[in-house]
Amino acid sequence: MAEAFCPGLIGVQATSETAIAEAAELATLLGLPLLDVDAAAAQDRFAALLLVSPGVLALSVPDRPGQKPVQVDFGAAGMRHRRRGGQNELLGRAVGVGKKSPLRVLDATAGLGRDSFVLADLGCAVTLAEREPVVAALLRSGLVRAGNSADAWLREVSGRMVLAEGDVCLMDAATLVQQDVIYLDPMFPPREKSAAVKKEMALFQALFSRPAALGDADALLAWALRAPVARVVVKRPLKAAPLADRPPSHAIRGKAVRYDVYVLSGPAPG
Repeated sequence: MAEAFCPGLIGVQATSETAIAEAAELATLLGLPLLDVDAAAAQDRFAALLLVSPGVLALSVPDRPGQKPVQVDFGAAGMRHRRRGGQNELLGRAVGVGKKSPLRVLDATAGLGRDSFVLADLGCAVTLAEREPVVAALLRSGLVRAGNSADAWLREVSGRMVLAEGDVCLMDAATLVQQDVIYLDPMFPPREKSAAVKKEMALFQALFSRPAALGDADALLAWALRAPVARVVVKRPLKAAPLADRPPSHAIRGKAVRYDVYVLSGPAPG
């Protein structure tokens, strides 16, 4: 599939002289324009900026100075708080945590990796598939930071996560056949109550959503159901219709979301 973002919408900028080389390398890798460190006036030409600090990558919107830049920080307070949430138990039940150790889960719509990290924290071996190069760069930055953290828990959990960049539907058969579960969370209007999360998701939808996003999601489900896995799990708004109007084998319901579980005829976990 073609990239969704327009290169002219996003620029790369180092936040200090010490990050210039890292910013230049990233700009070349992504095919994005590189701004000078002090090029404040040029920022208005872009819908968003990838801000490069030593070892840290963040996505910022120049015309929204009050909005905190988006970055992947698995050690953030919000992620630590989420560890204690009841939603984790529902997600674990949906993918089948406990049926096999380690349970191998392919998160086919990784995004900022929050659900992937929860699954890894539950003991799963998670492959994070992300087709948007900018989002994949944010994920890669977050995984490197977590892997180098002084926090043993962060290092352990991130050690169960592997990033797979590119269109998941083109994933090589050798990798796909190793998976037990495919997890899908299509990009729909944000369900989280946090205003910060809503702004964050609105930014991502503006930059990366495709005009045929719903059709993409339906096609992705069709692909997943053909894959050699034991089950496919789709995260949905609580009252939404099943993806592609295809009824699941069963659903696990929370207060705000539900997990539609498609049990397939492939080898069952465990």
